[in-house]
Amino acid sequence: MSTDESQPTDSAPTTPRPADPPRSLAEALRSREDADLAALLHARPDLLNPVPTDLTQLATRAGTRASAVRALERLDRFAQQVAETLAVAPDPTTYDELLTLLAGDDGDTAVVEALPQALATLHEQALVWGQDDRLRLVRTVRELLAPTPQHPSPTGLGPTVAEATAGMSPTRVQDIVAAAGLPTTHDPVSAVESLTALFKDRTRMSALLDEAPAESVEVLSRLVWGPPYGQVTADPARHLRWLLDRGLLLPTSPGTVVLPREAALHLRAGRSHRTPEPTPPPVEAARETRPQVVDATAAGQAYTALATVEELLKDWDEGGPAVLRAGGLSVRDLKRTAVALDTAEPLAAFWVELAYAAGLLASDGQADERYAATPAYDEWQELPAPERWAALATAWLAATRTAGLVGGRDGKDRTLSALGPHLDRSVAPEVRRRVLDLLAALPEGTAPTPESLLARLRWHRPSPASLDLRARIAQWTLNEAELLGITGRGALSTHGRALLSAAPEADTSPDAEPSPKPKQPPTAASTPAPGEQSVAAARAARLLAPLLPEPLDHVLLQADLTAVAPGPLERPLADALAVLADVESKGGATVYRFTPGSVRRALDAGQSASDLHAFLAAHSRTPVPQPLAYLIDDVARKHGHLRIGAASAYVRCDDEALLNEILADKRAQGLRLRRLAPTVLAAQADPGTLLDGLRSMGFAPAAESAEGDVLITRAHAHRTPPRSAPEPVPDGPPLPDATLIGAAVRAIRAGDLASTAPRKEAPEASDGRLPRTTAAETLATMQAAVLTGEAVWIGYVNAEGSASQRVIAPVRVEGGFVTAYDHTADEVRTYPLHRITGVAELADG
Repeated sequence: MSTDESQPTDSAPTTPRPADPPRSLAEALRSREDADLAALLHARPDLLNPVPTDLTQLATRAGTRASAVRALERLDRFAQQVAETLAVAPDPTTYDELLTLLAGDDGDTAVVEALPQALATLHEQALVWGQDDRLRLVRTVRELLAPTPQHPSPTGLGPTVAEATAGMSPTRVQDIVAAAGLPTTHDPVSAVESLTALFKDRTRMSALLDEAPAESVEVLSRLVWGPPYGQVTADPARHLRWLLDRGLLLPTSPGTVVLPREAALHLRAGRSHRTPEPTPPPVEAARETRPQVVDATAAGQAYTALATVEELLKDWDEGGPAVLRAGGLSVRDLKRTAVALDTAEPLAAFWVELAYAAGLLASDGQADERYAATPAYDEWQELPAPERWAALATAWLAATRTAGLVGGRDGKDRTLSALGPHLDRSVAPEVRRRVLDLLAALPEGTAPTPESLLARLRWHRPSPASLDLRARIAQWTLNEAELLGITGRGALSTHGRALLSAAPEADTSPDAEPSPKPKQPPTAASTPAPGEQSVAAARAARLLAPLLPEPLDHVLLQADLTAVAPGPLERPLADALAVLADVESKGGATVYRFTPGSVRRALDAGQSASDLHAFLAAHSRTPVPQPLAYLIDDVARKHGHLRIGAASAYVRCDDEALLNEILADKRAQGLRLRRLAPTVLAAQADPGTLLDGLRSMGFAPAAESAEGDVLITRAHAHRTPPRSAPEPVPDGPPLPDATLIGAAVRAIRAGDLASTAPRKEAPEASDGRLPRTTAAETLATMQAAVLTGEAVWIGYVNAEGSASQRVIAPVRVEGGFVTAYDHTADEVRTYPLHRITGVAELADG
């Protein structure tokens, strides 16, 4: 880092008076209030890792390339335009010159009003320093934004006349001056200044261009807004020669010419940017819907979201699909899941990722690793429906995993799979919150146009590096918020607004008044504290509760062997009905169909025919249809007549005729049955295969244990060991809280006091380095300071070998230790004398 930004010119700097202009970024930071330093550390948390020892180190770190690039990427469009303009303005420049470059000769009123706020943001983030009469861009930022042939300026401006003519012969410079109608000078420097003055003079420049051929003016019009470079041949055309002779095009390399910055600014009417964007574009309304309709629609979709997640995890209840070797879900398993959920694969990927983000499913960690529900899923199921929805919505808001990427390719051309390891995008939470905040700024019931919403987001974060990703995440956010029931018909619901109430909200309305201090840029780390978010989630759940349908304790049995559930069912009823019948269709009402297989499944689970009749009679608002009663009785009559056990396997039955029928059936040949006794058949297949084979032949066998008891088969719920939800991947260092920032500011101030405090010269101290004193001199100085009560300046090396400077007031010296009040740490500490590298008395006063 250059000394003009990190170090004052004096070897022993002093805190400047407010009236003194700062000579470096470090001095500018030194003159700030503690609240301003805290705002800088909040806006740029990377400067805190580790905490700088003093303000000089803070300034040096703020000027590093990585930190500067990160800060620039987080600026809004107009703040970036101000920084880009400062990079092409003289260094230093004045506020009036900057305003002229941005507002142009006509003076754009919107630019005039917005510039103070944008410049304050740049000052706050230590990208600009100096007073209004000497504004300076941090050198690293200027190098990043200044125009070069390899990296043209975002403004489209080229080099100045002085920069473009730096390698030109003095004779050629004098020829250009003469051709432009200016008197020749005695040296090239004054000639360049004369030509520059001509290009900056609006009247004389207009007169010169009035003489230009039409073709020459056309060439300038093509270069004026950038890029300013063009190609010419060794023998340029007449209209190009006219421009070259007068310096309106200057050669930069063989065959390449450039339009000088001063000439371009004249042609642009003094504007650095073609389209200044001092205010964010408005978010336009696509349609308006009554808020009650929005809430009802969102609540219906919230109920569907809960049902979908439950169905997904119920489908994986006995152990889900296998985990790929590289992690994630295979394409085949994702297709199978989409079919089970009756949805498209991208939506299936979203529901799977949502359940994973909420900690409801994970890999079981066994040898043949599979996905399964976690114990948290059982706890989640016991919650009321509104609270279950709030848990899903909160997890979605904070998740960095991005389901929309599933099926795409990463940087190494590998397919991105659901639940895979490469789906985290740290900007996702910030983009989601910003999109929802923009929806919240609209009137209730108003849905925005996606185009205007994306334009607003581009203004807030115009960095080209992440522009495409942010736009895609914003579009996915609109779709996913609708799927979750946070929005309804494109507008934010009442419970959706409550869910955002804990988030730090920026005023995003088009006519919002600028605040006196710039707002901190929202980041993935600026999510509310867990306690605040839980309060917001509880508030959202309370608002959603009246909108969700109450669970029902009944169904409507039909004569066509179906049952209609006119709404959500109570959980015990839904679980029992899922065993007894198969789901035929879903929607506002769910249709279940009774089949012999489904009834047999209930009997296998330990129910008897009388139990099933009683269950249906208790939970049906209509009489049990006769066909259904006959179906249950018929399946129950056959169920269990055949008994299958392990021999390899056997079949026993008291009805010899039934066993004869099985032996005579050609479909039983694959089972290789033979009679052991009049009522027993033996098979060379295992019991499971024998069961499935006989059932496919239309029989209703039952499995039995070694003791001859009927085995009751219930679905075995497979659970993973306790798993926590995946942690979001932060976008850079975590945002520090107020306590940490306050402590850091105090430590930096104290360290700066130690490094800049006036002190007496030590014999071996030079160039601002720590004085080196012998052990005897150190001990004598410490003992004298104890007697006089004066503070001294020491160099100290801790146990890790880290050196620091401290100002201490010794209280006691004994046993090889000095106990002193440390002004740097603002507390009493004890230091081993052998770790003190040197000591010096502070200067008087």
